[in-house]
Order: sequence, then C-alpha cells, then structure tokens
Amino acid sequence: PQNQSLGPWVTYQRQSYKKSLRGDASSNMTKDRIQLLNKVGFDWKSQNSQPWDIRYKELVSFVEVFGHTKVPQHFPPKPSLGYWVDRQRQSYKKFLKGNS
Repeated sequence: PQNQSLGPWVTYQRQSYKKSLRGDASSNMTKDRIQLLNKVGFDWKSQNSQPWDIRYKELVSFVEVFGHTKVPQHFPPKPSLGYWVDRQRQSYKKFLKGNS
C-alpha cells in the first residue's frame, strides 16, 4: 500500500472521537478536528468491524468444535476472531482494574 500509516491514523481518530464523546480528558479530538474530518466525509464507524454479537457467535462455534476459547491469533477460517478474543481479554483486564 502507498500509505501504510493511514489506516492506524484513521483508527486513532475514531478512538479519540469516541473518547471525546464520553468526556474522556485523554482525548485530543477537538471540535475543529471533528468539523474538518466531517467536511471531507470522514466515516466515524469502521467499515470492517463486525458487531460484537457476531464475533461472540463465532467464538461459541469455535468452542463447540475445539472445546476451549484459546483461539490462535491467525485462525484461517475466521482470521480476525483471534484478534477479537485478545481484545476482549484486554478489555476485561482493564475492567477489573477499574479502567473500563
């Protein structure tokens, strides 16, 4: 790809925007930036993300076949399932620490 840093930057903008909506002071998203991004038609929702319940159903199917939730990071039948499971674990750890 020509600009490999664009994807992570877009993801960061979406995350900062969500933080700003929650009133999180760590967000560096300003009203001016939101206006500029809206002006160019920025899509605030990821086109590649699947709803949580769909990933959950994929995990249930995985457990039915393999008997555990240790989904490999690179699981060819569902390439992003391992990543999703890892993110759920990270979110749970933050939740336990009170950083949800």
